[in-house]
Amino acid sequence: MEKMPMTSITSGMGIEVLPDVFCLSVQIVNICFIGNPKETNEFVLIDAGMPGSADLIINEAKKRFGENAKATNIVLTHGHFDHVGAIHDLIKEWDVPVYAHSLEAPFLTGKSDYPPPNPEVEGLVAKMSPMFPRHSIDISTHLQLLQDDGIVPPLKDWRFIHTPGHTPGHISLFRDRDSALVVGDAFTTVEQESLYDVMTQKQEMHGPPAYFTTDWKAASESVKKLEALKPTVAISGHGLPMADDELTTDLRKLAETFDEKEIPENQK
Repeated sequence: MEKMPMTSITSGMGIEVLPDVFCLSVQIVNICFIGNPKETNEFVLIDAGMPGSADLIINEAKKRFGENAKATNIVLTHGHFDHVGAIHDLIKEWDVPVYAHSLEAPFLTGKSDYPPPNPEVEGLVAKMSPMFPRHSIDISTHLQLLQDDGIVPPLKDWRFIHTPGHTPGHISLFRDRDSALVVGDAFTTVEQESLYDVMTQKQEMHGPPAYFTTDWKAASESVKKLEALKPTVAISGHGLPMADDELTTDLRKLAETFDEKEIPENQK
């Protein structure tokens, strides 16, 4: 995949959300390192960033975990280009298993491309979406499919929540002991369809990026499922992390008004 020119003012900025949860902005998307650098130089990587971002990810890992930093596993929330952009280079660097939901397998084994985007959605990014890559990749030699039990083998304290809608096999990750949530694109904390908001990272909770979302009924149910977990902190695939009362209030409002406000008119 060729490097994409889109970026935001937070690109390259890392935020320690919790002692063992680190969010890194890669142009317009977030990835996470799960692991406490005070205890280990190893971590689990959540998602694989934009095309051409492997060096940024590897260098940031070394800054956080030391020169011998190493991912032990990669977990994908889904397979869109901005979440798997550096996956081949990262696999080459670390030679590790990649976990994903079984319903994402066709898009990660070279068998199926994602459906065309919906450029009729309001917003300049949506108008640009036909230019975004949507072809499948093939990481079958390293792919491990998650079972239906919610267990993420490399993350014993976390469980995955199947949150379809944006893609069929989209997952989010939840840790019960502190109610931490890694959302993927089940919801966002920036209006991802607006180029200005993407570039400035204006914080505002919305549903999944509308131009690539294929099943709005499922997307609505997924947001309600996540709201019912009552997370205390959430890292979404797009936008700044959100926590505490602001997260609780905004997520409840999103769940209550999703069908009215988030579903594009031409999809109702």
